[in-house]
Amino acid sequence: MTGVETRSVARDSLFLLADVRVEQNAETYRVRVRNLSDGGMMGEGQLRVQRGHRVMVELRNIGAVGGTVAWVQDNRFGVAFDEEIDSQKARRPLQGDDDPAAAVVKPSWAHRAPLPPHPTTLRKI
Repeated sequence: MTGVETRSVARDSLFLLADVRVEQNAETYRVRVRNLSDGGMMGEGQLRVQRGHRVMVELRNIGAVGGTVAWVQDNRFGVAFDEEIDSQKARRPLQGDDDPAAAVVKPSWAHRAPLPPHPTTLRKI
């Protein structure tokens, strides 16, 4: 490696899980997605694939995406998607299609300090 970035597409480094099914195989494998771009992904897992295998990847908030295995090294592999996706959608919290309110992120007040006591409840010493 030369340290010079030669890729033309920005990638998001992340950790999420995806289900991968190799074409002509009914079995689905759970893999870790190590990085994701609009045009492809790097996966890691106990999945035996070879360069050129056709796969179907089920990504969170995106759905099923078809692609081709571009490279394999040990237990990691790269997939070039057939069509570009919006890779930022996979980073968002899981959303239901039928509930638009699920897309609204509400602030958590779980770690907020309690309100001060009312002056009439204080004891005088």
